[in-house]
Amino acid sequence: MKFDDNRVDVSRVDRRGRGMTGGRVGPGMAIGGGGGVVGLLVLLAFTLLGGGDGTSLGTFDNSGTSASGETLEQTEARCNTDGAIDQYDDCFAIKVTNEIDEVWTAEFTERNADYSPPQLVLFEQSVSTGCGATSAQVGPFYCPPDQGVFIDLRFMQQLQAQLGAEGRYAKAYILAHEVGHHIQNITGTEAQVRAEQRADPTRANDLSVSMELQADCYAGVWSGLANEQGNLAITDAELDQALGAAEAVGDDAIQSQGGGSVNPESFTHGTSEQRREWFMTGYTSRDIDSCNTFA
Repeated sequence: MKFDDNRVDVSRVDRRGRGMTGGRVGPGMAIGGGGGVVGLLVLLAFTLLGGGDGTSLGTFDNSGTSASGETLEQTEARCNTDGAIDQYDDCFAIKVTNEIDEVWTAEFTERNADYSPPQLVLFEQSVSTGCGATSAQVGPFYCPPDQGVFIDLRFMQQLQAQLGAEGRYAKAYILAHEVGHHIQNITGTEAQVRAEQRADPTRANDLSVSMELQADCYAGVWSGLANEQGNLAITDAELDQALGAAEAVGDDAIQSQGGGSVNPESFTHGTSEQRREWFMTGYTSRDIDSCNTFA
């Protein structure tokens, strides 16, 4: 994938060191409805990945070279050197979020609405958040009180490999999905759904599925708009990477990979087919109004 420029802006980045070990997500965590791509299926991730490799994230290139302890100023300098976006996963993730914010800012402005970009929190192993303390094994997630997307890049790399969701544009899809939850938060959808889940717990899973599929649709809208407006250019093969990632994190796919039976009543994120279809709905329509997964 090619970006329209190579400028990397770290002003919305929060780089954290090793956080609280052994933490668990508190009641405010939006896992399952507004949380990570894997969400409540974290227990399967523990089983599949053995709880992660325990290595420090720091900053690393595709060969795994670590450079822990950078300041944001140093990160910005490194990420703005020639070839850094291709070489370093953190530079790539920051650049993708730059383009996500640029597209959504323009889209909200067109709609006479304000878009406040989320924080991108790069952490290692575990982290304390406004949703409680949690570990990298939950996968990338969004925390509404912090208005932040939290990600351990090294663990995400493991998770992608284990689930068969590999490819750089798969990473872009994952980031765009989590920012989709941010949009739900700032537009009031997240709060409304939480209230409905509390009022009728029997609908909690169905509402969670609708939340996740809408975030997939928003990710598709961003991909389509970004490609159309020239923020980035993606190939058909890269689009397939995003679709493959969407399918890989379907509830049915993850439950099947765990070797157990598929239980639709336990679904919180949607099937592989649903996730693929809603991403493509957003991608082809390029219109957030097409993303009413609650209808």
